[in-house]
Amino acid sequence: MSANADLLSRREKAVPRGVATAYPVFAARAENAELWDVEGKRFVDFGGGIAVLNTGHRHPRVMAAVQKQLELYTHTAFQITAYEPYIELAERLNALAPFSGPAKTIFFTTGAEATENAVKMARAATGRSAVIAFTGAFHGRTMLTMAMTGKVLPYKKKFGPMPGEVFHVPFPVPSQDVSVEDSLKALNFLFKADVEPTQVAAIILEPVQGEGGFYQAPTELLAALRKICDLHGIVLISDEVQAGFARTGKMFGIEHTGVEPDMITVAKSLAGGFPLSGVIGKAPLMDAAEPGGLGGTYAGSPVAVAAALAVLDVIEEEKLCERANSLGAHIKTRLQAMATRNDIVPIAEIRGPGAMIGFDIVKARGTNEPDPDATKRVTTAALEHGLILLSCGVYGNTIRILVPLTASDAIVNEGLDIIDKALVAARV
Repeated sequence: MSANADLLSRREKAVPRGVATAYPVFAARAENAELWDVEGKRFVDFGGGIAVLNTGHRHPRVMAAVQKQLELYTHTAFQITAYEPYIELAERLNALAPFSGPAKTIFFTTGAEATENAVKMARAATGRSAVIAFTGAFHGRTMLTMAMTGKVLPYKKKFGPMPGEVFHVPFPVPSQDVSVEDSLKALNFLFKADVEPTQVAAIILEPVQGEGGFYQAPTELLAALRKICDLHGIVLISDEVQAGFARTGKMFGIEHTGVEPDMITVAKSLAGGFPLSGVIGKAPLMDAAEPGGLGGTYAGSPVAVAAALAVLDVIEEEKLCERANSLGAHIKTRLQAMATRNDIVPIAEIRGPGAMIGFDIVKARGTNEPDPDATKRVTTAALEHGLILLSCGVYGNTIRILVPLTASDAIVNEGLDIIDKALVAARV
């Protein structure tokens, strides 16, 4: 049997350091919200493969659908010989998406492909080229999506220059002294100083920022953006790669606001652990690109599409939107109780819709001063006690909870108990 230390040594020799791994733990197997490493140690998984496992590791319905598809065919390239499951999944997502008119869906492989192709279609539909995104955003690691990402370290360092005509506006975070009014004022300044609105193809934002710190976009902001986009003919894109598929208590995060986007990008939990992404959008926009202008060799893999159809069944049958809301309320209650204590590192700003929960590690109770060093101590202590826990945020001081929505109450409470221990252990 391989040991973690041996595999880490082999990894360092064989794999570039640019692809970072959070912990020196190597997976051997996993089920639902539990994972075992190569040395047999068990972990509760609150990371969910970075928001990929809303339906848990190896959900039986997903695995059965994949096995059935494996016995038929694994690849044809949809552009060569198409297949019915792709069409069926598109039909189901079109029916679920919060659009008032006809919708269409196209599939890709990664979240970055989805966001990049959404911009391509917006450009084709509008005849414009500029894109506006927000600070703190994460949209991918390709050159265009890296440019749209609103965080320099680690995503942009050494990779410049970035593609042109990508602009950023501050994302409203009251604890960072940025209001919705500030964001809209900055957008107005941008229109006056750098790019006229008639040259903007799209405005893209996450309804709940992922890497940026689990901050929810205020309804006031999205409503204002909708009006601005309507006024100037700009496409409004909701990046649901991390927030989608019941994580926030709605199928799509933007549904909390009642604002209708023009396109939605999806990936991660769409296919329960298999690589699949897509763009769902209003039909006229989706048809703007010429035939052959979109696609990809593995885009809409038959195996991943089969998994995604099963995921949609699981979300509906197991009522995972409702589960996300009850789970999130329980998690917040537990965290709020911890926040009142003096024997842990100070925590603040417990937040997030549904079960997309984040909170900050700060230097002193009653302040918002980030403490990224203490945050690292918390995640390290959590791992030592058997919990996979992720951090994020512009200042590296946000703990995010992405436990599978299918996790039992006992497993969730076990993980929360470990967070409690880690917050105590992280005190210096």
